[in-house]
Amino acid sequence: MAADNRRPDRVAAAIREVVAGFLAEGVKDPRVVGLVTVTGVDVTRDLRHAKVFVSVMGSDAERAATMDGLASLAQHLRARVGRELRLRLAPEITFRLDESVARAARIESLLAQVREGKPVDGATDD
Repeated sequence: MAADNRRPDRVAAAIREVVAGFLAEGVKDPRVVGLVTVTGVDVTRDLRHAKVFVSVMGSDAERAATMDGLASLAQHLRARVGRELRLRLAPEITFRLDESVARAARIESLLAQVREGKPVDGATDD
């Protein structure tokens, strides 16, 4: 029974590799701009749905366009994942924006400002 619980984790890791490889090859969709990094994949226990978390470097407009482009590629990626992983039923793929990388960079820059004794921009005294 314990091996059964790990299967979604193994499938999630494999999906992450396939999607990251696909993105590294260069996506033909012109909406996908900027640096796109796969930060994680969550797969439901029944392996029918996979949420692919991505970090997109760029402006808000570029981020929105990239997410639209990725959403339109989801069906193609589903077929590719099913083929490469030899799954009987390929999971339905949805992309989610992972803000943690951008948030971490913002926090790091704020901490650097504090260490240098500079006033922190955007901070309020509420």
